[in-house]
Amino acid sequence: MPFKKTDLHLLDMIGTVRKYRRVVLTFFIIVFGLVVLFTYAATPLYEGVAKVLIEKVEGGDLTGRIRGGGYDPEFYKTQLQLIRSRNVVEKVVDILNLEEDYDRYLEAANKKRTILQFTWQLCSEAVADAKRVLFAKGQKAQNRKDAIISKLSDSLFVKPVPGTRLITISYFSPNPELAAMVANTTAKAYIEETLQMKMNATRHNLEWMGRKAEDEAQKLKASEQALQDYMRANDIVTMEDRLTVVPEQLSEINMQLLRSETRRKELEILVSKIDRARGNYRQAESMSAITSDPSLQAIRAQIIETEKSIMELSNKFGSKHPLMVKARGDLQILQRKKRQEIDRIIDSIQTDYELARSNENTLRSKLMGTKSETMGFNEKFIQYGALKRVVDTNRQLYDALMLKLKEQSITEDSSPVVLWIVEQAMLPKIPALPTKKVNLLLGLIIGFAGGIALAFFLNYLDNTVKDPEAAEAILGLPILGVIALRRHPKYDVEETVQREPQSTFAESYRGLRTAVFLSFADQAPRRILLTSAGGGEGKTTTSINLAMTLAQSEKRVLLIDGDLRKPRIHQVLKVPNSRGLSSYLAGASDGHIVQKTTIPNLFVLTAGPIPPNPSELLISNRLPSLIDSLSSEFDVIICDSPPVLPVSDTRLLCRMFDGVIMVAASKTTTYEIADRALKTLRDSGARILGLVINALELDKSSYYHHSYYHHYDEGKKAKTPATETSK
Repeated sequence: MPFKKTDLHLLDMIGTVRKYRRVVLTFFIIVFGLVVLFTYAATPLYEGVAKVLIEKVEGGDLTGRIRGGGYDPEFYKTQLQLIRSRNVVEKVVDILNLEEDYDRYLEAANKKRTILQFTWQLCSEAVADAKRVLFAKGQKAQNRKDAIISKLSDSLFVKPVPGTRLITISYFSPNPELAAMVANTTAKAYIEETLQMKMNATRHNLEWMGRKAEDEAQKLKASEQALQDYMRANDIVTMEDRLTVVPEQLSEINMQLLRSETRRKELEILVSKIDRARGNYRQAESMSAITSDPSLQAIRAQIIETEKSIMELSNKFGSKHPLMVKARGDLQILQRKKRQEIDRIIDSIQTDYELARSNENTLRSKLMGTKSETMGFNEKFIQYGALKRVVDTNRQLYDALMLKLKEQSITEDSSPVVLWIVEQAMLPKIPALPTKKVNLLLGLIIGFAGGIALAFFLNYLDNTVKDPEAAEAILGLPILGVIALRRHPKYDVEETVQREPQSTFAESYRGLRTAVFLSFADQAPRRILLTSAGGGEGKTTTSINLAMTLAQSEKRVLLIDGDLRKPRIHQVLKVPNSRGLSSYLAGASDGHIVQKTTIPNLFVLTAGPIPPNPSELLISNRLPSLIDSLSSEFDVIICDSPPVLPVSDTRLLCRMFDGVIMVAASKTTTYEIADRALKTLRDSGARILGLVINALELDKSSYYHHSYYHHYDEGKKAKTPATETSK
């Protein structure tokens, strides 16, 4: 499972700083010492400051119009870089003749140095020479002038004054006179450099524009000649007049064609009707185009009059009367004339139809010819327009170049930048660097803050069990006891409880004894197994001392050495190990394996000879019966077992005991390993009573028991020195 640091509180922070106080103090001494050494060993530098005003000149053309106006955020940044450029610094060297006088200024400053400053300067020069030798391979050696220019560039600083158009030119030097002169001369050298740059740029532009104007003149002449040749070859002047007439002709022809097409369609419909009525004069006579003819109408009127006359004569005369005969003859003549007139009208309509169709075809042909002529004109004028645009473009470009050329020749000597020296650098009286008060204050702050930060960083990297409250929160186990780190030059740590019963170390085990008795709500555990995640975490020491404190409470205690691989209890208690748990489980010994120790009420069952197969012995049926029989003889059984993770012995033993105590070594056992061991025990069915933190440095811990027991222990030692010596 992933582990997170518990939330830090103020007391936790104070405890962390107190724990790493030596690291904090060491870091502070180193940092502050270096700052003090640098501050008092550094060569004093004087600062010459010149304040100047830089304004951008807005260019204009010959008509007075301003060009290139507006906000330019890069302008001032560019000018600042130009001031520190090599050309400007080289002009400063030449104006002040520093190639010959630079050493003289430095010698005057060297006379005022202290021995510490002189030593520091020698060391700095040695380091610089070594860097040049190591990192300047393949580079040409600098001559004297280049070296001086490089030194001036490194000490020259240019920065703008916020909210204004002013800038400050600062130069730092051990010689105050040189510092002021370089700052003032840099401003003058910058003015000369900008004028020189402007003149060079203008001269280059004039040369380029002169060559470009000649090329454009040749292009203009060639394009004009090509246009003239094309106009002559295609008679563009005559076509211009025709091109204005042709659209009107097209419009008129379109109108005539439309009328002719309409007339032809009308006649075509009429001819179609006449063709269907051909031979049927009565049907033909009913057509409006025929009946509307004046001649036919006159004949029809005569026919009506004749018929009327016949009707009148029939009332007076007989059918054979001459007048009747004559009237009938006239009627027949009129009828015949009417039919002749109808035939004439039909022929006339047919003729009109043929003429209309012929006229339509003629107009359509004329329209197509006019369109073709117009398309030809358009194609020629497209080419004409392209040639004319080339001429116009070349003429405009040529005119613009000539105008620009004249402007450049007139404004050649104008500067793009106006620079005013607002304040000249005065001779500085006191050094500007190093700022001793500021450096010492920063040294104090950085040393103290950096030491604290380093302490917290080291504490963050330390993921070992060391704080009882954090371990309880992270592992989810109650802390049964915290055992102090104990070293004594005369005897082993396992003897401390017996030899120093009033010490902090002994009191820690008495507290563990109380916590074990209170671990069960109904009844205190009688069979307890002690183990750890790995080796060397103090489980054997804890087992022995816990058994001693239990024996001191008037209980019969049996201490079992369950570590059949690396047994050690018999060595600490100084009892024989010829027979023990391994021999009993192997069947080599049936009884008398429990031994009495020199400590009242404490008995021990040693591991016995180391067997070749400890795990096979522990799964024997003899072990549970042995534990049960011993439980009836002793009040408490304490068993020291092997580590959980390396071997499987503890997983076999834990089910036979009422509870398991996990021992973790402070600053050794990590939370990941401890959690893995606890998971293994839980998977094996063990009932875990809690955690014991061993070898905790109480003088570096913020654990709340520490201060009371520490002072109690010191007071006890002061009162009974003779007693402790005799023991």
